[in-house]
Amino acid sequence: MNSKQRWMGGVVLLGGGVLLAALLLKGKEEIYQNEQKTPELAAQVEQKKPSAEGGMIQLQPLTVDVETEKRLLEEQRRAREKAVAEQEARAAEFLVMQQQAEADAARKAAEEYAALNAHRTGAQQSSDNIPPELVEDEKAKQKHLADEKLLAAKKLQQQTAQQRTDAEKKLAEDKRQAEAEKKLAEKRAAEKKAAQEQAKHEAELKRKADEKHEAEKKALEAKKKEQAKQEADAKKKAEAEKARDLLEHGDKQWMVQVALAANEANADALASKLRAKGYKVTKSPTSKGVRIMVGPSKDRDAADAARKKITGDASLGMKSAWVIDWVPLDKR
Repeated sequence: MNSKQRWMGGVVLLGGGVLLAALLLKGKEEIYQNEQKTPELAAQVEQKKPSAEGGMIQLQPLTVDVETEKRLLEEQRRAREKAVAEQEARAAEFLVMQQQAEADAARKAAEEYAALNAHRTGAQQSSDNIPPELVEDEKAKQKHLADEKLLAAKKLQQQTAQQRTDAEKKLAEDKRQAEAEKKLAEKRAAEKKAAQEQAKHEAELKRKADEKHEAEKKALEAKKKEQAKQEADAKKKAEAEKARDLLEHGDKQWMVQVALAANEANADALASKLRAKGYKVTKSPTSKGVRIMVGPSKDRDAADAARKKITGDASLGMKSAWVIDWVPLDKR
């Protein structure tokens, strides 16, 4: 019966160790698979980033990338927590089964030991032929077996405690690693957001600077045009004042103005008709047209006589001639 008890205790310990090892290996495999998914998800997120080749950077909405990364990290964290929770549940179930097996083995061993003692007590009462030294040897043997069983139970309890401690350490390490990955992802997202904000700010500053430069350029061009116009107006005014002054105070000559042509061609045609009649013709451009004059005459009376002669010539057809005092351009 003692050999049977040892065999049962060894089977219980061996089966418990195999089951616990299988649970731990399965939990590690699930965690490894979850960790293998992380680079693939990160690669998918990287593929969604906008390209900066071939020109200016096209800014994309930041909310999609940040929210996607957060969602992926949250899914990874939940997967890890789920795997760890399942592993803990399986470990707890195994511990319960192992404790139940130990209790059953201990109960059965106690029953067998009680039955053995009862049998030995009955045998001792029914027979006085058993030597005392055999009885003492059997007691020592039973005590030794009990000590071995107690030692095995303590060792199993220590192994169970160590496995539980290792599982808690692994869970704490996984949790710490998940927190570190989450902080790293948040840091990268914050840096990416800051870079996009900086690029957006620089683009806005460049746009404002271009608008300011364009406005200043237009203002300068308008100012130059206004100055040129003012200078042209001042020049015309000065020339008009100069001409008026020369007419009023310069060396005057008496001329007969016969017409004011609209353009140079009409002025040449009228001048040709007058020259054909033997008149000396002078053309003088003005702001309103080309002035055609005959003369000069030595005095006003001579100029008036020339006017009457011209208006009286029906072949010329000039009925509205008049006498003026005029200063040549070379004397102005």
